[in-house]
Amino acid sequence: MTTTFSGWLVSKEADASGKETQTASVRELSDDDLMPGDTVVSVEYSSINYKDGLALCGRPGVVRNWPLIPGIDLVGTVESSDSDVWSAGDVVLLNGAGIGEGHHGGLAQRARVDGDFLVRVPDALGARRAAAIGTAGFTAMLSVLAVEKHGVSPGDGSVLVTGAAGGVGSVAVALLSRLGFEVVASTGRVDSEGEYLRALGASDVIDRSTLSEPGKPMQSQRYAAVVDAVGSHTLVNAIAQLAYGGVATACGLAQGPDLPATVLPFILRGVSLAGINSVDAPLASRQEAWDRLARDLDVGLLDSMTEEIPLAAAQERAESILDGGVRGRTVVDVNA
Repeated sequence: MTTTFSGWLVSKEADASGKETQTASVRELSDDDLMPGDTVVSVEYSSINYKDGLALCGRPGVVRNWPLIPGIDLVGTVESSDSDVWSAGDVVLLNGAGIGEGHHGGLAQRARVDGDFLVRVPDALGARRAAAIGTAGFTAMLSVLAVEKHGVSPGDGSVLVTGAAGGVGSVAVALLSRLGFEVVASTGRVDSEGEYLRALGASDVIDRSTLSEPGKPMQSQRYAAVVDAVGSHTLVNAIAQLAYGGVATACGLAQGPDLPATVLPFILRGVSLAGINSVDAPLASRQEAWDRLARDLDVGLLDSMTEEIPLAAAQERAESILDGGVRGRTVVDVNA
């Protein structure tokens, strides 16, 4: 008997003139609709990230196959698997790895995926908190690991986090602060989110306008490292303010994908730029990041930055995240 379940489905529909538009709605689906994979997961939670916002709201740049179940995160229980690694009853998570972009994702009650990308949910976190961390928190941890591997330590100076009130930024602020770094948080919502960011551990909160316009290629040395989710002039100005030997990590493009910079900071101050790709991270990097998240992330702070919504509310929340009106993390209970 074919199993049926509910899930969001992004489709392309043509009008009478042949013009195509992208639509998204909750549909009744079946296992026959799922894509190939060696592991079937009964999904408990997903989350809403910027990419999910683009997919659910019909924006270009994310969905590559139609129709598609969106959702770049999923957390749930293995129902069956042809993999030697996974057994029925295992609680697992999946971030990126093409789900919600080219392969059906987590905004549905079931998924069939490649078991090679799955990670066991750490006992210290549990399913809901793993979903709250999601791709955003996973990306933040990869960024923090890159800062550490570059040799930057708390005694070297403060760390700038851009887009700090968003999902990546919120987790990055909480992680860096707990690891002993002095964190400067940049946001466009200083008045409304300043108290929130200080509660996460930021020692100072600055307005993003101080970084978002074209600036000099070499500026005062202020930061030992930068965790950037914004790109464009913001990242360029942040690089220009790195101290000698510092590092900037780049994981997002909220302001834009361009990098209107010069090579001067790289040559004259020996700074580095580290790209963070959470989608294609190998299993070893995934496991390292999740082990560290289970150890280093204050779950009380995680809970304070998390809001839970039912499956049907995903598109409304997606619109808010694209408008910059959401802080922290949003968990989707796909069975509610």
